[in-house]
Order: sequence, then structure tokens, then C-alpha cells
Amino acid sequence: MKLSKNTQIIFFLLFALSGFSGLIYESIWTHYLKLFLGHAAYAQSLVLAIFMGGLALGSYISSRYSPGWKNLLRAYALAEGAIGILALVFHEIFSGMLSISYSAVIPVLDFPSAITIYKWTVSSILIFPQTVLLGMTFPLMSAGVIRMFPERPGRSISMLYFTNSMGAVLGVLVSGFVLIRLAGLPWTIRIAGIINIVVSAFVLIIVRDLNVSFTEASIPPENRAVLNRRSLIPLLAVALATGTASFIYEMGWIRMLSLVLGSSTHSFELMLSSFILGLALGGLWIQRRIDRLQNSLRYLAVVQIIMGIFAISTLAVYGNLFEVMQWLMGILQKTGTGYLMFNLSSHAISLVIMLPATVCAGMTLPLITYVLLKRGYGEKSIGAVYASNTVGAILGVFFAMHIGMPYMGLKGLLTFGAAIDIAIGLILIWGASTALSKKAGIALSSAGIAAVVLTGLFVELDSVKMSSGVYRGGKIYQSDLFKVLYQQDGKTATVSLTLNGGILSIRTNGKSDAGIALDPYGLPSEDESTMVLLGALPLSIYPGARTAANIGFGSGLTTHTILGSPFIERVDTIEIEPLMVDAAKRFRPIVDRAFTDSRSHIYIDDAKTFFSSHRAKYDIIVSEPSNPWVSGVSGLFSGEFYGYINQYLNDRGLFVQWVQLYEIDIDLVASIFKALTGHFADYAVYASNNHDLLIIASKDGNVGWPGEGIFRFPGLERLLNRIGILSLQDIEIRRIGSKKSLAPFFDSFHIRANSDYYPVLDQNASRALFLGSDATGFMKYTHEPLPAMEMLDGWTPSHIKTGVVNNPYFVKSQWSNTAVLFRDYFLNGTGDAGMLGEAFVYSANMMKDLFSGCGSSVSPELKINGGFNAAVQMLPYLTAGEVDKIWNVLEAGACISNRTDQEIEWISLFRAVGKRDAAVMVRHSMSLLRGHNNLTDVEMKYLVAAGMLGSIVTGNSDGCHELWKEYSPYLLRQGELPVIFPVLAAQCSSGS
Repeated sequence: MKLSKNTQIIFFLLFALSGFSGLIYESIWTHYLKLFLGHAAYAQSLVLAIFMGGLALGSYISSRYSPGWKNLLRAYALAEGAIGILALVFHEIFSGMLSISYSAVIPVLDFPSAITIYKWTVSSILIFPQTVLLGMTFPLMSAGVIRMFPERPGRSISMLYFTNSMGAVLGVLVSGFVLIRLAGLPWTIRIAGIINIVVSAFVLIIVRDLNVSFTEASIPPENRAVLNRRSLIPLLAVALATGTASFIYEMGWIRMLSLVLGSSTHSFELMLSSFILGLALGGLWIQRRIDRLQNSLRYLAVVQIIMGIFAISTLAVYGNLFEVMQWLMGILQKTGTGYLMFNLSSHAISLVIMLPATVCAGMTLPLITYVLLKRGYGEKSIGAVYASNTVGAILGVFFAMHIGMPYMGLKGLLTFGAAIDIAIGLILIWGASTALSKKAGIALSSAGIAAVVLTGLFVELDSVKMSSGVYRGGKIYQSDLFKVLYQQDGKTATVSLTLNGGILSIRTNGKSDAGIALDPYGLPSEDESTMVLLGALPLSIYPGARTAANIGFGSGLTTHTILGSPFIERVDTIEIEPLMVDAAKRFRPIVDRAFTDSRSHIYIDDAKTFFSSHRAKYDIIVSEPSNPWVSGVSGLFSGEFYGYINQYLNDRGLFVQWVQLYEIDIDLVASIFKALTGHFADYAVYASNNHDLLIIASKDGNVGWPGEGIFRFPGLERLLNRIGILSLQDIEIRRIGSKKSLAPFFDSFHIRANSDYYPVLDQNASRALFLGSDATGFMKYTHEPLPAMEMLDGWTPSHIKTGVVNNPYFVKSQWSNTAVLFRDYFLNGTGDAGMLGEAFVYSANMMKDLFSGCGSSVSPELKINGGFNAAVQMLPYLTAGEVDKIWNVLEAGACISNRTDQEIEWISLFRAVGKRDAAVMVRHSMSLLRGHNNLTDVEMKYLVAAGMLGSIVTGNSDGCHELWKEYSPYLLRQGELPVIFPVLAAQCSSGS
């Protein structure tokens, strides 16, 4: 094979494939290591640091030794092949390491610092060899291509930089949006490995057939007079400093944009791809110009100053992005196409912030390398510059995360990064014999200095906009109503404390994680019911619990609630972001016990490391993470996590999981339950309000039933009364079901159980967020239109007389109160017709006429229809004793002989439902279905559901199947079915 332009293009394309796989590694390693390090932000920064560190070492090795190697492209091919082989076995190595670390190593490490060092060391060992090899690829490919095509070395370096970076952009997006979803983490990284092996094979084939000398090209220096080894160090220092600044920008921009776009994994991938795209376009821009530059160093100086100005100007532009996102959320349809447009728009917003400065950053590495090549330092300068630049990137990452973000804030961090680039440009212009004309030099210098000074003096980031969470509902709060009392940039998130309408809320990256109403006598917030019940529910089931752990501090109210039990001896609360605890102090005295009780212990750590290192077991473990669409959170809903946490429960221990039913769909909820089911003997599910589920899972045996003991604990009683829990029936009305009644339903969904390695939640939750999905509908099956949960679970209410507190945040409490109104109207004749409403009185009177049968002029159809409306509102909420009393009153003096056969059947069915008599329910529902043709669609659905429910409870799965098979085609044609049908159909299948 002879050398041609096409041969060079082939190498460019192969290097694009290499970049594609390389950024798949960075993305997938982040997913893997956040399982070990405990938080996505830590994983992202560590992977970035190790990634860049390996690249630096690999580049250094190439610069040190490659000039003596004869065939650099063959060495490149071998490096690619080795990367691919290591990728093929990475998953197995990681899984083994994880198991050994948590079971054998971390438990014997006594100090948090030792655990941190161990985790970071092991993480580095896992990916460092591949990153070193990746670091060798750019210098080896670049030098190899320059040897083959020595005419325009600057263009070759720039084009390789461009193609590799463009491949990286595609790698981030394809792996994040496609491969992980379809193949999971193990096969995504294996696909990347296969790509490396294919690239290796192609390069070896091409090199084998080439007839060319592989000795280092002799590149004449631009000016022999300036050839001086001492000029190498300053230029490498420039590469290091500008690398530091660039990655300070990246870390700062990602945090800034998380407040606009959201902090989902997909948002991070869009931001990362935007950053790399800018670098790629910088390489593309310079590749046509670099070989024609009269003074490359002077051009570099100008680029550095312009880059710093562009970077710091993003602070001035930033505030307008919230209005852009608000506008987008208002015009985009909540559809799959709308979600695609949302992601494209988010990418465009990222590009607005990142592109101008990153295009400049993309020019710097080729320019510095080209200067050194032209000064006679040879191909080793390629690796040296690349190594210095990546060392600078490591410094930038660690400085931004551990110093800049916490102590300087976003504005200070980006200003500092821009000052570095501008200072480099000024030094190059005035101190390195590359000065422009005096006027141009003064103008650029003045512009750079003015940008830093003016930004520091006049640009302020709007804390109200940053705390609004505009990416959720497209809403920006008004500063006169929405007060930001606290805002700090932490290592993992920006934490805010806001006051709005009397509700004090703690927020991470603009998303509210907990809110408490400050008025002790006013209406509590909706969040309070969740936080209080997270602590109180397990105590009502296991009142003698002595030890508890709480994952996630939030406002501190859950910890405060658990400490309301006099039997609790210790509560350990684990929070990964220290600023959350600091901000939550402003909730005092409402959450005082969390901070002042000697039994309360707060740890800043990730959950897995905490439990492994402390080696303690607990009677109760509560997990109250943020929503699953937040990057890194879905790991707290995975099968691996549930299996892990089970080990730290005592016998009879209870695990409590908060699941948000908003910004999620029912399929994803099913993936959570599927993940949970295999690791716990039983679970019971309760609703804290209309939008939140609480799962109580038992390590062994049945979960058990709540008891009244907690109402005798003064510290708990006050909290429960505040959220409208005055008696045990206020808890019982919130019961959704158990493993017995719900597991078949969730198992019927064709979705994989959420897993660390197949993260269906992480991949799909951000889409559900955009679509405004919610999974609250399935909770209706418990009472609409039949007492399904009560019968499927075999549960009997503890109370004799229904009297649930009417709670504005829980609609079933309101429906229960409607049932009580029917009861009192029938039994006592109480209730003003005007206050009760015409529809209520009409239905009640039709029920009376249906039972009476005495001289009514109303047609049987109207009586049945009106009585049916009353029955479905009343029967599921009242006890069997209460319903019997109603029937006795209604039948007093009834003209039974005047009833039609159909009326008799309906009355018998209502009696059976009231008594929860499954066999009689089946008999009369089947008789009505097959004996009467004048049924409405609603009545037919009720009869089919009653027949199916009765068949399941009596153990007649075949009868249930036959009923569903016979009537489902008709019912499905009537539109969306009530959720009771898929629940019952799943029970039919599980019992067959």
C-alpha cells in the first residue's frame, strides 16, 4: 500500500473511533465508581482526575521513549488492543473488588481517612492502566502520522485532535442515551473494548502493507537562534496552567448548568459533550491555519486572553438562561418528541455557555505543540505537552471541587480560572518577545483585566433563580415572595434554604428535598407527613426498636421523629453533603432532637461505606433519598443496594424506603419493587400523602401491623397530631398493600428490576421528569371501586366506627369522610341537603328507594344507578358492622315483594361487598353479568372486578381467568381501565 491522502484520512477516522470508545470509558467508569464512592459528583471528579492522570503518564512515557521506537503506529495498535482486552474483563474485576472491599477490607479499617484512601487507591488501580494506555494513543498516533506525512505537522496534530474529540462527543452521547439503556454497563464497556480491538487490527493491517520509513522525521526549526531547551519548560507550564483553567471552567459550568438543566445523568452527559465539542471545533479551526502562522506563540497569547474573557463573560450571560429554560418548558409538548427537543435545547444552552471558551481551549494544545515542533524539540514534545496539559486538568478538577467551589463559590471559581488564562496571555505578550503592536497589546491587556475587575464588581448570580428549580416546572419564583435565606456551593451540590408562603425548604441544585411550615398552629407542609411517617410507621410496627439508621439528613425531621421514641437508644444519620446538615440547622427548634439529643449521631459519608466501616446492625434503617432522576440517587433503589442493606438489619429488623410517585411512571416504580422483592421476606406499603409511598420491608417474617403504642409517646404524638394522624385508623387508611397483594402486579410489568449494572431508573427517570409523569394512579385500587386491598391482604380494620381525619394532602381521607356522611345520613338522617350537595342527596335517596321497594315512581334503572353511586363511595371505607346497620335501617318497613329480580341481585351484591364475602360476591356479580343486558359500562366494570376479586380471595384462579378472558376485550374497547383490573389480572396469573 502506498501513502496517499486517503491513508491519512483513514487514520483520522480510526482515531475518531478511538475517541468514541475513550469517552465511553470515562462515562462508564463514572457509573461504576459512583457505586463504590457513593456520590456521582465524587465519582465524576475522581474519574476525571484518574483519567487525566493516566493520560498524562501515558503521554509522558510516549514523549520519553517513543523517539527511539521504529514503528510508532504498531505501538499505537498494540496499546489500543491492550485497552480493549482490559475493557472486556473490567466488569468481572470490578464486581470482585466490590465484594471483597465491603465484606473483608473496609470493615477492618478503623479510620474514615483510611477508608477514603483505600477507596480512592482501589478506584485508581482499577482504571489507571487503561488510562495510561489511552494517554499513549494521542502522542503515538500523532507522531506516527507526522512521520508518514511530515509536510504539514500542525494540520496533522490539529486534525487528530479534532477527530478524536468528535469521536469522544459521540461516545458520550451514544453511551449515555443508547448503549447503557439497551446493554447495561457491562456490555457497554465491552462494546467499547471491541471497538479498540477493531481499531488495533485495522492499524496493524495498514501498517503491515505500507512501504515507508518509520524513523523520526527531521523537522527544521523555525529559527535556530531561539532553539533553547530552557524555552521548553515555560511552554509546558503554559500547557499545565491553561489545562488547570479549562477544567476549573468545566467543573464550574457543570454546577451552574445543573441549576438550569437539572442534575440528571443525561444532563451531565450533555454538558460533557458540549465541553468536548468545543475542544474539537477549536482543533478544526486551527488545523487550516496553524501551518501558515507567522508567529504561533503570539497567536497563542491572543487566544489565551480571549478564552479568559469568554469564560468570565459566561457569568454575565448565566442569569438569562433561566428565562430561556422557563420559555422552553412552556412551549415544549410533554411527549417523546418534546423530550428530544428538550435535550437538544439543553445541549444548545450548554453550548452557549461553553463553546466560545472551549473552542479557544481546543486551539491551545495544538499551538503549544506546534511551537515546540517548529523550535526543533521533535515529536517528544507532543507527549510532553499532552502530559502537562492533563496534569493541569487534574489540578483544576481537585482545586475546583475541594477548594474553589466550597470556599470561593461559583462566581469566584470561574473568575479565578479566567484570571489564570488572561494572566498567561499577558505574560506571553509582554514577557516572551511575542508582543503585538503596542496599541493591540494594550487593548488586549486592558480588555482582559477589565473583564475580571468588572465581573467581580458588577456581576452577581441571582440566588432566587438558582434556587427555583426551573427545569422541573418551568417556574422562576419572584424575589418578593420567595426568599433565599442560605445558599452555599458544596462539593456535591449547591445547597439553598428558601422561604416561600411560610414554608421553609432545603434545596439541592434548585430541587426542594424537604419543606416545613414554620407556623406551629397552621397547616403543615405536604413533606412533613412523609418525614414524620418515615420515622413513626416503623416504630408503630416495631415499638421496641432500640437502634435506627437514617440515610439522608434532609431537614432533620425524620431523625427528630425517630428520637421521639423513649425506647430508641441510638440514631445514626448518614449524609454525604455536609452543607445539608449546616443548612438544616435553620429548621431548629422544630427538628431539635436531631442536633441536641445525645442519642443522635450525624456522619458525613456515603451509605455503603458507613455501614461497612461501622459494622453495626440496626432494628430500623430508613432510606429517604432524593428523586431517582437525580444523578447517583438511583443506586439507592437497586437490587444490589437492597441486598447489601439487608445485611445490616437485626433479626426482625425493618427497612423503610421512601419512593416518590411524582416525576416517575408506574413502570419505573415496578422496577424498584422488583429490585426490592427478592431481598426481603415481606413488605407493606403505605401512602404518606397523595404523591409519596413508604415501603416497610422486613428482614425475616411478615412485616406486621401498626399498633397504637406510638400514640402514647409524647414526642411522637405531637408530631403525628400535627399531620392529622390522631388514631390508628388514620394510619390504616394509608395502607396500599403488601408483598402478597402487590408483588404479582409489579412482576407483570415488562421492565427489568433496577440494578446498579442495568440502571433502568437512572436511564429513564429524567424522561419521566420532563413528561410530568406520575404513578399515583395505582394507589386507587385499594378502594376504587371495591375494598380490594383489604380483601387481597386478608386485613380487618382495627376500629369499629370509621372516623378518619380529613387531610387536605390525602384524598382517601376525604373519600372516607364522604362515606361517613352517607353513614350518618342513612342512620341518623343528619346532614343539610344544601351542604351535602344535590348529587350526594340524590344518590342517597336512590339507595333508599332501591332497598325500600315501596311505591316509588322511580324506574328500577334509576334506582340501581343512584344506589350504585352511593355504594361505590360508601362500602370500601366503612366497616362491615357499620354497613350492616345501614342495611337494617334501610330495610325497616321495606316492601321486599315489590323488588325486581335485578334489584334483589344488586342489593345482595352490595351486602356481600359490605361483609367482604368473596363467594357471594362472585355468585351475584356473575348472575348480574349474564342475566341482564341493560348494564351501563361503569356497572359492567364493577361487576367484572367484583367477580375477579371474589374469585381470587376464594382461591378460584381459573374462574378469575375465565372472567377476565371473557370480558376484557369489551372493557378494553371502552377506554382506559381502572387500575384495579391489572392488579386483579396479575393476581389471577400468580395464582394459576
